[in-house]
Amino acid sequence: MAINYDCIINERAEKVFRAIAPRVSEADLNRIKQAFELAREAHAPQKRKTGEPYILHPIAVADICARELNLDANSIIAAFLHDVVEDTPYTIEDIKSRFGDDVAFLVRVVTKQKKDKYAVSKQVDNYRQMLNSVQYDIRALLVKLADRLHNMRTLSSMRPDKQMKIAGETDYFYAPLANRLGLYHVKTELENLSLRFRCPHEYAEIDSLISMDRNSNTQKIEKFMDEIRKILADNNIEAQVSVDYRRPYSLYRKMQKYGDDFNHLKYRHFIEIVFPTPTDGTSEKEMTLRIYAILTDRFKEKPGGISNYIDSPKENGYRSFHLKLMADFGRWQEVHISSERMARDSRVGCMAEDDSESSVRKWIEKFRNILRDIAQQGQDGTNFIENVVTSFYNDDIMTFTPNGKPIVLPQKSTVIDFAFEVHTDLGLHAQYARINNQLASIKTQLHRGDVVTVFDSPSSHPEPEWLKYAVTYKARKNINAWLSSREKEEFQRCPICNPIPGEEVIGFKGSDGEITLHKRNCHEAIRLASQQGDSIVSVDYKEGKTLYPVTVEIRAVDRYHLFIDIVDCVSNTCNLSIDSIHTDTVDSIVTCRISFGVHSYNELQRIITHITAIPGVDEVKRFKH
Repeated sequence: MAINYDCIINERAEKVFRAIAPRVSEADLNRIKQAFELAREAHAPQKRKTGEPYILHPIAVADICARELNLDANSIIAAFLHDVVEDTPYTIEDIKSRFGDDVAFLVRVVTKQKKDKYAVSKQVDNYRQMLNSVQYDIRALLVKLADRLHNMRTLSSMRPDKQMKIAGETDYFYAPLANRLGLYHVKTELENLSLRFRCPHEYAEIDSLISMDRNSNTQKIEKFMDEIRKILADNNIEAQVSVDYRRPYSLYRKMQKYGDDFNHLKYRHFIEIVFPTPTDGTSEKEMTLRIYAILTDRFKEKPGGISNYIDSPKENGYRSFHLKLMADFGRWQEVHISSERMARDSRVGCMAEDDSESSVRKWIEKFRNILRDIAQQGQDGTNFIENVVTSFYNDDIMTFTPNGKPIVLPQKSTVIDFAFEVHTDLGLHAQYARINNQLASIKTQLHRGDVVTVFDSPSSHPEPEWLKYAVTYKARKNINAWLSSREKEEFQRCPICNPIPGEEVIGFKGSDGEITLHKRNCHEAIRLASQQGDSIVSVDYKEGKTLYPVTVEIRAVDRYHLFIDIVDCVSNTCNLSIDSIHTDTVDSIVTCRISFGVHSYNELQRIITHITAIPGVDEVKRFKH
């Protein structure tokens, strides 16, 4: 029996019209219907990979925009028309003349530009085009997310190579973007669809384990929820109580992070309590704490198990109150308490409220500033997209300055990231920190709730290894800028002999034109001179601001105060910062190795002379690692 696609098309389009009608004027509803008719006519000859009429895809995208993302009339129009310019003879000017500048802008952003040559790749150029629209309007990204969501829902019709390409883009770019925009449900579905098509066997295995876990625990969990419902009802509290099993991607990520198998993962599900948003003047927090107090009168609460996202919402706007309660069957159960407004906001994210002070809108403005900064830096290609994606971190932590100012950072951020977020100058001169009043290195990873005090010093500056510990775009950008501004080395040093200015050196020019310096008595220099003599060049290796790491070995007769005298000589007499000290004493003979930085060979010799003059010191020499 032939499928009546005309009937299906009309039914699905009417579903969109019914969803949007209560939110728009009659005139705008007519414009939406006109956009549908134009898209239907333009795509009439086209089929999807499934064999269905192509128009079913724009209808589905418009439906997501209308019902799942709560977008406005012009966004729905753009959703119907998002492929018209790319795939049919219609132009942006045609769209503009029929539906106005705003719709034309949205369609232009989501239309892939055809070029003879792309800066790096078609994908990167498309990312850049979309992200540039954030400077003006977030709606274009939301239409594109709706487009990507429907493409992922229908990805099974694609070839495996196309599945991998689209799923990879989704996991790397679109799902994290949805998360940052507060679209939790979109983010979750995109992540899981991506995993399903990238790693189908792993996805199927975890999905099967979730089903088994659900079946084996249903009765126990239902009994626990019934007890919660009864307690709330006895206290005249209306609320919906349900269980939400975490999806395969979430558990897959936890398994990768902690190295656990499925059976040893904690909190594979959570209990959700959603109460009506108060209208009697009671705050959502008051209502939440009332429910919390009632539940903890009945169930044992896990110490330290609270996460208060009401007072400290996530940067993507997520609000809820999490705690862990001991069920009667002897297992801790994760419980989330939210109002209906909080639950709704986690679904529609950045479109949930017009409050310019909301967390997600603050993030959007911060993200706009990052995009402007990247553009001013003239970055393109891979560097561009990597710097953008660092701002899409999956989750955040809230840390605090000593005066209580919240500093929101990505998970795995360090004190370095914290310092740069507080102020660029603090980051550039950060020396050490106190975390919850405990002394810590600036490379220390931070956790939610940490109170951080950063101490700086004019002599402290970024080192190349800081980049291993910096997570945020702001920190990495400023560290790279400082490192680039430093006095550039004219030469590379031989890693065997490690010459310093003032020593007798010789240079060898490589095929790439780079000159490597060696001491004249270096075995590698002698070998090169015998085989590549024509590459020898004279060099003027002058002392500059650069500090070169050296280690001296001291042998001395042990005595009272010897160690203090040595440290005093290096630190106070020679004004050097000691990097490390290692001492051994055997039969009253002390061997001490001290590492520090010097500017030149002459400075090293002066230091050795000073140390040699210390009573009891027998020998001082440069130590070769």
